[in-house]
Amino acid sequence: MDLPPLPIIEPFRIRTVEPIKLTTREQRERLLAEAGHNLFNLASRHVLLDLLTDSGTGAMSTEQWAAMMRADEAYAGAASFFRFEEVVQDITGMAEVIPTHQGRAAENILCQVLLKPGDVVLGNTHFDTTRAHIERAGAEAVDLPAPEAEDTRSAFDFKGNMDLDRLVADLDAHAGKVPLVIVTITNNALGGHPVHPDNVRAVKEICAARGIPMFLDAARFAENAAFIRRRDPAWADKTEKQIAREIFDLADGALMSGKKDAMVNIGGFAAVRDPDLARRLRETGVVIEGFPTYGGLSGRDLDAMAQGLREVLDPDYLDYRLATVRYLSRGLEEYGLPTVQPAGGHAVFIDARAALPHIPPEQFPAQALACALYLEGGIRGVEIGTLMFGDAAHGDLLRLALPRRVYTQSHVDYVIAIAARVALRKDELRGLRIVRQSERLRHFTAELAPL
Repeated sequence: MDLPPLPIIEPFRIRTVEPIKLTTREQRERLLAEAGHNLFNLASRHVLLDLLTDSGTGAMSTEQWAAMMRADEAYAGAASFFRFEEVVQDITGMAEVIPTHQGRAAENILCQVLLKPGDVVLGNTHFDTTRAHIERAGAEAVDLPAPEAEDTRSAFDFKGNMDLDRLVADLDAHAGKVPLVIVTITNNALGGHPVHPDNVRAVKEICAARGIPMFLDAARFAENAAFIRRRDPAWADKTEKQIAREIFDLADGALMSGKKDAMVNIGGFAAVRDPDLARRLRETGVVIEGFPTYGGLSGRDLDAMAQGLREVLDPDYLDYRLATVRYLSRGLEEYGLPTVQPAGGHAVFIDARAALPHIPPEQFPAQALACALYLEGGIRGVEIGTLMFGDAAHGDLLRLALPRRVYTQSHVDYVIAIAARVALRKDELRGLRIVRQSERLRHFTAELAPL
C-alpha cells in the first residue's frame, strides 16, 4: 500500500487564537455593493480569509512579544534603536540606518531628497507606493522587467530580474536625468519572483560605470534569498543570510517595509552607505517621521522588528512558506485558474486576463475575479493590474497574499475549494467600471460598479 504524502506542517504551535465568522452570500452581496466593489473598502470583520496583503498582517512570535516587553521608550537614543540598528547593520552591511514607520515613509524621504521634476527612476518593476512617490516628486518611474516575465506560464526561475539591455539603453537615453536605479526583491508586481545575484551584480556594474547609485527595495529579501538557495545549485551551500548579504553588499542603499520580511505589523527603514546622504535623509525624516532614533515608531516596534529580521532567515520557516504558496498555486491550476509560474514567495497570482478573456483590461478582469471570490466565500484578494497601475500595468493579476504564520493548510484548502466554485462559472463574470477615483493610488479608495 502506498503511503500518503506528507502534508505541509506549519513550523510553529498556535497559542493565541482570533475568531473569524462566515457571512452569508446575501450579506456579502450587500457588503460588496456598499463597498463600491472595492475590497479595500470592506471592514475586516466581514472577511473570512484575508489575503489582501502580506504587509503587516502576520502573527508575531513569542520572542517578538518578549522583546516588546524589554523595550526602551526613551524619545532619543533609546536602547531599542541600537538593538535594531545592530541587526540591520549585520544583515545589510550598511552603517547608516534610519527607521521609519513603514516602507513607503522611507520611499517618501528618499524621493524628497534625491528627486526633482524631470528625473527618471528605473527599476525592474516599481510597486504602487514607490511609483506614487516618484511621480509625486515630478519624476517618471520606468519599469524594465526581464523579457522572460512577459510569459506568465514559462518556467524561468528568476523572472524578477531586470532587463539589462533596456537598462543600458534607458540610461543612455536619459543621461543626466537618472538619480538612482531601484531593484525590488522579490519582484512583487510581476508575481513575487526572485532576482538572481548575477543580475543584481550586472545592474550595479552598469550603474557604477555611470556614477548612479543602485538601491534595493528589500521588503522580501529573505524570500528572495530562499529562492536563490533552492533554485540555483551554485548557491545551495550558502545560508539565506549569506546570500542576502552578498546582494546587499552590491547596493548603495536599501529601503524596506518591515511589515513584510521583518514580520511585524508596522515599521520600516532606509539603510545607506554614504554618511552625507544619511544626514540629508535624517534631516528630512525628522520633520515628517520623528527623531532619527525612533522614526515614527515606539521602542516596542523597533525591538519586535529586530527580532523578526532574525527569525525570517530561519530555513524551516522559509521552506514552509514557499511550500504553502506552491500548494495553493497547484490547487488553483487543477481547477482551471491559470497562475503565474513558477509560484512566487509570498502570494499566488492568478492571471485574470487568461482566466477571463471575455473581459477586456479596461473593464478590470482581476477586480471582477476578486469580487467573485469574496462573493462566493468571503475571501479578500487584491487586483494588481489595470486598476492599480493604469496604462503602466504589465497584465491583470489577482494576488492572493498569504500573511505570515496566520493561516493553516485547511484555510488554504478552503481557498482552493471556493476558487473551484468560481472557476465553474467564470464565463458568467462581468467587468466593472469606475464610478469614483482619486488622482493617485486610485485602487485603494475607488468605487466601481458592475457593467
